[in-house]
Amino acid sequence: RRFFFWRQADIIVLMEQFTVYLALVLLGACFGSFAGATVWRLRAKQLTEDKKNKEPYDKAEYKRLEKLTNRSALKDRSSCLHCGYTLKWYDLLPIASWLSLKGKCRSCKRPIGKFELIIELGMVAFFVASYAFWPGGVTNGLELAHFVLWLVAGVAMAILFAYDAKWCWLPVGAVVALAGAGLAVVGVSAAGTQDVAGTLLAAVGSVGVLGGLYALLFAVSKGKWVGFGDVKLGAALGLVLVDWQLALVALFLANFIGCLIVIPLLASKKLARTSHVPFGPMLIGGTVLAWFAGWPILEAYLATLGI
Repeated sequence: RRFFFWRQADIIVLMEQFTVYLALVLLGACFGSFAGATVWRLRAKQLTEDKKNKEPYDKAEYKRLEKLTNRSALKDRSSCLHCGYTLKWYDLLPIASWLSLKGKCRSCKRPIGKFELIIELGMVAFFVASYAFWPGGVTNGLELAHFVLWLVAGVAMAILFAYDAKWCWLPVGAVVALAGAGLAVVGVSAAGTQDVAGTLLAAVGSVGVLGGLYALLFAVSKGKWVGFGDVKLGAALGLVLVDWQLALVALFLANFIGCLIVIPLLASKKLARTSHVPFGPMLIGGTVLAWFAGWPILEAYLATLGI
């Protein structure tokens, strides 16, 4: 009888975990769809501003995305960028709609592209992995608030990652949203500890490591080595990490990832020394890895030094 009740309790726990993970999969897919749509709207806005300011812009791309700028926020409906077909609710199911339509528009049959699908799958992976590997677990209100803010920051990071990787630019609005989430993370972290001053100083140090270093590089190179967008992104990511030690790990991992990508491309002559390489995705990737694996990496490094 005791074994039966133990099995019953175990099944209840498994069902609860299954429900949590299912909810995270659905939320990740939905927010991934939102992130993908936001990327295209931000791109349309940038092209419009470039045209208005008489700066160079891709006219063919502007013509394709112009329809996204002619709608109010309340009446905005997702549509095919090729034929203008307004998507129905069953065309907007994240991942499932793309797979059922085989990546093509229901109306004109032209390819939609894999861009949106990759973002949606990426956000699902991010949401699920964040819960599975969350440091310390989610056991109280403050930890839950921190976790939710991390997911919010993840949506902003996804937008910045995709935009910078595709067009080598970091939209200010997305950076501001990320910084806002980061400030909220700092507030929650401070509320959850008795050493409020120490937490705030650690956050300032984190911003100094990720934002300050790139600000220095930007000033020394006059914008040739890094863009000012990387400076703002670094500061926002510093707020999200809160701790200056994790920021150092993120900095190392970002540059390590950059070396793994850039050096082979240079060696194969697929990339010139003067080519512009977007560093935002590497910085974001380094930050995410540092949050989940930063302390083990630091401990392993200190162990090799005998500290």
